Amino acid sequence: MTDPSIAVRCSGVTKSFPAGDGMVEVLHGIDFDVRAAELTMLVGPSGCGKTTLISIIAGILTATSGEVEICGSPITQMSDAAKVAFRRSNVGFIFQQYNLLPALTAAENAAIPLVAAGMPLARAAGSAAAILDRIGMGTHLGKLPSQLSGGQQQRVAIARALVHAPRLIVCDEPTAALDAESGQTVLEILKDATLAPDRAVIVVTHDTRIYSFADRIAAMEDGRIRAVRAAPFAPLSEAA
Repeated sequence: MTDPSIAVRCSGVTKSFPAGDGMVEVLHGIDFDVRAAELTMLVGPSGCGKTTLISIIAGILTATSGEVEICGSPITQMSDAAKVAFRRSNVGFIFQQYNLLPALTAAENAAIPLVAAGMPLARAAGSAAAILDRIGMGTHLGKLPSQLSGGQQQRVAIARALVHAPRLIVCDEPTAALDAESGQTVLEILKDATLAPDRAVIVVTHDTRIYSFADRIAAMEDGRIRAVRAAPFAPLSEAA
């Protein structure tokens, strides 16, 4: 029977990539649970496998072996088409590179998940505008990505991940291009998203300033989860 307190369950997850004439294993049998109604941070040195792991959890990459369940749904057993449909309804992903569409305004970019679900663009853009306004983008709704700074583009990407109220929000360095105040605002919004008992947030970060927002911190090293600590905890360095 599925445990409703577990939003994500990774069991024996491995991932290998081609390298020359062979394969390089990046993830080595990851066993990792993310609890519902919590914000879990994933920390560790660059190259340890954090982005690979969250991409597998979100259904963007396919694990070489192992199982991943999101809210009881086994995404590693789904077809590619089923994964896309599941992700559209249940997962919000904040990419480090933003991935905004250059011909759409900030509000239209943030509204894409709602439009993909069948909502009319005008109504979807209105819903996106409310989130953009909350994270300091209310005066930039009609601007194209080329007219926005890197930090402003990142906020649009954050709004896009939140707009359809997904059950799982996965973030790759969401505060990397933000100043301290904006970063705090973003984490407050992400923290609010975990208040629902059927939702969870995973944040990959090197930003020690935001550790206090975590309910749990999982430390990765060399493709393995080395430790998981629950709040309250002392600040955890990436190499600790």
